[in-house]
Amino acid sequence: MKFQIELDYFLTYLTVDRGLSLNTKENYERDLKGYLSFMEKHCIQRVDGIEREDIQLYLIQLYEQGLNTKSVARHLSAIRTFHEYLMIEKMSFKNPCDLIESPKLVRKLPEILSVEEVDALLESFTHETPGDIRNHAMVELLYASGLRVSELLALKMEDLHLSRQFIKCQGKGNKERLVPIGEVAADVLDLYLTVARPKLLKKANDALFLNRFGDVMTRQGFWKILKKQAQVAGIKKELSPHKLRHSFATHLIENGVDLRLVQEMLGHSDIATTQIYTHISKEHLRSVFELSHPRSGQVGNEK
Repeated sequence: MKFQIELDYFLTYLTVDRGLSLNTKENYERDLKGYLSFMEKHCIQRVDGIEREDIQLYLIQLYEQGLNTKSVARHLSAIRTFHEYLMIEKMSFKNPCDLIESPKLVRKLPEILSVEEVDALLESFTHETPGDIRNHAMVELLYASGLRVSELLALKMEDLHLSRQFIKCQGKGNKERLVPIGEVAADVLDLYLTVARPKLLKKANDALFLNRFGDVMTRQGFWKILKKQAQVAGIKKELSPHKLRHSFATHLIENGVDLRLVQEMLGHSDIATTQIYTHISKEHLRSVFELSHPRSGQVGNEK
């Protein structure tokens, strides 16, 4: 490919300078290979020769291939970042994306569990076996902290500070943050560490959560545990680890926690990402109003 050198430099910049994950780098590489191949086929000789109209033609082609608005916006974001890098490295003196607006996304509000559903889930656990105690500790901690499932399963023994009721975790871009967990989660974790984990430990392993073979709990293993427990608790909604994270954030905001604090606990780099939970909270408030207020038009309409 004609622009392979520029692409290779950019991918190195993403991993070395920006510390992005291998998965994110591969997503950029896949999107940009399609973009640069298009430019090569259209006889563009140099990266600084790409014009706004060329990019617009490429985006039209993506729509014609059946990509949705969200996917096209992701491609444009990668293209924009690539050209910004070229300007930083003086390989180009303009960003042809500057006057191209990102496609307007209709953002779907994530579904959450109610407080009552979370209570039912957490109260449905038994402590009959070491695995039962571990499962309770994992789900209790996930809801108490709002961690991503990848962050939960990557926790090490040294990341726990139960006496002070907080944990240390490493999020996206290798950013480290401290998250409070509360007394209930700390108590269940203490029970897991003293009673259950020693029985699950088959070999030297500093991972916090272990499966029955003494290895690190996998995402697939945790997903199965969560699905099974949802059935035990009688929860009809499709349950996922991320839905618990959404529920954690929404319940905090509904109870008056400052948006900046929620942003910090979730590990969001941009507060705009966290603001989605204020919309969920408003939707919840509206539904409660419509079901309970006598002048809402939903109840109390008897003549």
